Amino acid sequence: MKTSAAILILLILIWLPATAQAAPAAQEKGFSGIEVRIGGGSNGSGLTVPLQILALLTILTLVPAILVSVTSFTRIVIVAHFLRQALGTQTMPPNQIIIGLSLFLTFFIMQPVGERIQQEALQPMLKGQLTEMQALDKAGVPLREFMLRYAREKDLALFLNIAKLPMPKNRQDVPMRVVIPSFMISELKTAFQMGFVLFIPFLVIDMVVASVLLSMGMMQLPPAMISTPFKILLFVMVDGWNLVIGSLVKSFY
Repeated sequence: MKTSAAILILLILIWLPATAQAAPAAQEKGFSGIEVRIGGGSNGSGLTVPLQILALLTILTLVPAILVSVTSFTRIVIVAHFLRQALGTQTMPPNQIIIGLSLFLTFFIMQPVGERIQQEALQPMLKGQLTEMQALDKAGVPLREFMLRYAREKDLALFLNIAKLPMPKNRQDVPMRVVIPSFMISELKTAFQMGFVLFIPFLVIDMVVASVLLSMGMMQLPPAMISTPFKILLFVMVDGWNLVIGSLVKSFY
C-alpha cells in the first residue's frame, strides 16, 4: 500500500474492477467502438469505461507529484542529500541508491496510513458499500491527518491568509489545497534543520585538517583529499547509517 503506494494502488483497484464488470455488458449489447458518456451503469451511477481509463491515466501522471507532496519522501531524500554533501563523497552513494532508499523508507513510514486507506476506503468500495468518489474522499482522511500532524501552525496560517480564507475552528476543517503546501514547506524546514545538524561534526573535521595542513605549510594540498577519509572513518565507526536512518524514521513516530 501507500500514500504514494496506497494512493496508486487504491486508484488502480478503484478503476479496474469497474472496467472488468462493464466490459461484458458492452459485449452483450453488441457494442463495438468507443463510448463516452457520464453515468455508465444501468442504474445511472459511475463513469463509463473509456472515461475511467482516461481518469486512471491522468492520475498516473500525477503519482510523482503525489509521492513528493503528501508523504515522508521529501524529508528523507533531502536529509540523504545533505549527508552526502557533508561527507564530501561527491556522487557516492549514487542518486539511484538515495532515491531507492528514500522510496522504501517512505513505504515503511506510510504503511499505517496505507492500512487505514485499505480498511476505510478500498475494502468498502470493493464490497459495493461506497462509490468511487466516496472512496477517494475516505482515502483522503488518513492523508490529511498525517499531513496535519507535521504541518506547522505558522505555515497553515500563511496559506490561509494567501487564499483569503477564514481561520477554521479546528485543524480538521482546513481545506486540502492549504494542507498540502503547508505540509511541504514544513517538511522542507525540518529537513534543512536535520541537514544542518549533520554538517556540524564533518565541518569540524574539515577545519581541523585545513588548520593542520596550513601550519605544516602544505598549502598546495587540497584539504578535502585528507579530510574525506577521516570523515568516512568517523561515519563508519559511529554506525552513521543506523543513526541517521533511525532518527529519520523516529521523527515520524
